[in-house]
Amino acid sequence: MALPPVLASVIDWLRAGYPEGVPDVDYIPLFALLGSELTDADINAIADELAASGDESTAQGIRNAIEKASHEKPLDVDVARVRARLAAGGWPLAKADQLTPAEHTAD
Repeated sequence: MALPPVLASVIDWLRAGYPEGVPDVDYIPLFALLGSELTDADINAIADELAASGDESTAQGIRNAIEKASHEKPLDVDVARVRARLAAGGWPLAKADQLTPAEHTAD
């Protein structure tokens, strides 16, 4: 089933921000960040799409991260790191004005 255009755009931005794939340490802050901007159904659709393009361990990692993100608050520094990476990939929900001055220069 095709994703709605906005969710397809999210997948494109994720792939631009993480061309080598999302590292395990970024799953929880990523899904926490997405959860503040998207519905649970949207997040699950995105996770399904990402899982479909990866191996089974990636799919399970994504499912585990979504579960943890719903019960665990990620560290602010982790969310800021993920937000900065997505902003560098053109993510419109991670605007530069949401970053601290030190993060503007971090590359």
